Amino acid sequence: QVLLKSDAPTGDVLLDETLRHIKATETPETVQTWIELLTGETWNPFKLQYQLRNVRERLAKALVEKGILTTEKQNFLLFDMTTHPVSNASEKQRLVKKLQESVLERWVNDPQRMERRTLALLVLAHASDVLENVFASLADDKYDVAMNRTKDLLDMDPEVEAAKARGTEMIWAVLAAFNK
Repeated sequence: QVLLKSDAPTGDVLLDETLRHIKATETPETVQTWIELLTGETWNPFKLQYQLRNVRERLAKALVEKGILTTEKQNFLLFDMTTHPVSNASEKQRLVKKLQESVLERWVNDPQRMERRTLALLVLAHASDVLENVFASLADDKYDVAMNRTKDLLDMDPEVEAAKARGTEMIWAVLAAFNK
């Protein structure tokens, strides 16, 4: 269950709105429930007030404002659709390189010693089903090493790792929610 430790504003509109929703709940919800609510993927009529509106559009807009994505209209047969291709390839490459190095050159073989942001990024890349793309540019032998190490990491028991964790409990809870 998600328990709010602090409702201090973060300065990010979506995060602050999420904090207000978590604070407003009468009984604590699970990580899986919050993921469903905050992504708008629940149909529970009693919890609709906790859903964030237009999350994907708002995230895309924020990334456009930061110069990472652009906005384009593409024609798909009978209708136009707004897309958001990457405009800052160097930022994408920086993240790809960071993940590659984290499982190759800087591999610590212990999630407790791994940088939290890197662990979170690996979990989110896995949940988004883009982890193979991250390692696709590697030589075959390095690709195999990277995929095996990440598989071993992601196959760990999230409850056991969360119990050992120092500030990574939420990352492991998110992994558990996506693995269900």
